[in-house]
Amino acid sequence: MAILGTEQEDNRILVALALALIDNPRASLQELAKAIGISKTTLYRFCRTREQLIERLMTHGAFVLGEAIRTAELDSGPPLEALRRLIANNLEHRELTSFLMYFWKEGPENLCEDSGWDASLDAFFLRGQREGLFRIDIPAAALTEILVNIMIGLSDAERRGRVARAGLAALIESAFLQGTLAS
Repeated sequence: MAILGTEQEDNRILVALALALIDNPRASLQELAKAIGISKTTLYRFCRTREQLIERLMTHGAFVLGEAIRTAELDSGPPLEALRRLIANNLEHRELTSFLMYFWKEGPENLCEDSGWDASLDAFFLRGQREGLFRIDIPAAALTEILVNIMIGLSDAERRGRVARAGLAALIESAFLQGTLAS
């Protein structure tokens, strides 16, 4: 895999590095380069230190997941359709989600708050409650936490081979909705 410098190639390398770091959290740059099939020199041109790499992955992951939330169009259309888009968008970037989960402690403490993820999801669930889709006895912020943790947990289970990739979106939706749908 050669670094072409294109956004698509950079994204591919970042995803590969995210997975390599999940599999071997203490890996050196040389070990990471070998794991994804590039030279240490090439990786060094990409990121000069392990800390810089983790910071770059945190920033990239936050941006990509922010885009996944934005493109789900949570503030328009039927909430159930928006929820399905959100789940599908998140699963497209499951590797970065897993990376963020594993390396959260090394990133900014208020990543969700600073990125506006919490506010967007809370507003979405509040809208769904007002429209009678979601239970009102569970606060919108709790619905956000429940969904995020179901997505993270099942995505990680899929990565570890405990849950099949096929049908993962439906499983997440079902697991979430069975506990939050209004009667």
